[in-house]
Amino acid sequence: MKAGIFSKEYPPEIYGGAGVHVAELTRFMREKIDVDVFCMGAPRQEDDVYVFGPDPELDNANGALQTLSTGLRMAHGATGLDVAHSHTWYTGLAGHLNAQLNGIPHVVTAHSLEPHRPWKREQLAGGYDVSSWSERNAFEYADAVIAVSAGMKSAILEAYPNVDQDKVHVVLNGIDTELWTPGTSDVLDEIGVDRTKPVASFVGRITRQKGVKHLLKAARDFDTDVQLVLCAGAPDTPEIAAETQELVDTLRAEREGVFWVEEMLSREKIQQVYAGSDLFVCPSIYEPLGIVNLEAMACQTAVVASDVGGIPEVVVDGHTGTLVHYDPNDEETFEKELAAAVNELIADKAKLAAFSAAGRKRTVEKFSWAAIADQTIDIYRSLI
Repeated sequence: MKAGIFSKEYPPEIYGGAGVHVAELTRFMREKIDVDVFCMGAPRQEDDVYVFGPDPELDNANGALQTLSTGLRMAHGATGLDVAHSHTWYTGLAGHLNAQLNGIPHVVTAHSLEPHRPWKREQLAGGYDVSSWSERNAFEYADAVIAVSAGMKSAILEAYPNVDQDKVHVVLNGIDTELWTPGTSDVLDEIGVDRTKPVASFVGRITRQKGVKHLLKAARDFDTDVQLVLCAGAPDTPEIAAETQELVDTLRAEREGVFWVEEMLSREKIQQVYAGSDLFVCPSIYEPLGIVNLEAMACQTAVVASDVGGIPEVVVDGHTGTLVHYDPNDEETFEKELAAAVNELIADKAKLAAFSAAGRKRTVEKFSWAAIADQTIDIYRSLI
């Protein structure tokens, strides 16, 4: 059997959880079946990886139209497959059309949902309606839909009532606990962190859904000794970039120990950030699962996170971390409670150590990529 993975992201160009998922799933599935990858961006040197770009005639078009033109090229260029598997709206059309053209099943993995991310209109303008159409089309016509959490399955069926619930399968995101492990944290020394004081960290893109602004506002109420390491880059829009800069400047004017790393760090350095932190903070206002929480837990770091989406399926409140309720109608309370949760956990060294150990144990036992690859292949086989 040969599967075709259609994805915007693929190493070394990975910007978020969907890219991590695609990279790890492909790596582990290739131990069992043949896998071709069809992606976007710069040329890759890896065997069986094919890169496509937009139609040059659309250089000045809305980004959504450019993406769809890339999908058309993917659909035409992918041959010899037994199953097409698309990830995110960026390649939903590619997987759908390739499957239609070749009489093969189409599987879609839902990493997020356009109807739940209305702030993307800031990026795409009318293209947001195009991306929403592309996602709906892929989901409603797919032979199987994979949700990365039970919460995501419920969200899919709510957003797209025409999707048959029997074709939606829950296959959790995973983590390679041989790569993400406790260890040294030289990178914190490099950026000037005081290792004698507690460290709270964040890793993620600067986008509305990641809740960076809420973390920066909450950090104003962190205990004096608590340092914040903010590994945050790739802002969605210039407006979000400016907002983040202003919040960081305000925070730095009020307290010391604020370290903002804007460049994309290597996996090794991100691992060191997790491993060297006393706790990891995930203030997302929308998160289908949250791979960053798995990465932090695998590095034996306790987590303080919002209770949205699939996060409660990863972070066990009172066992591997602390969950804070997010209410979009009362964001100020969320910020205050986020700060209180960080301060309480930092102050309780015994609880912090227990949560950290339990988090590592949970990732090893519950989130194996090998098992996730097997579950995905089983879905393929059920359709062929």
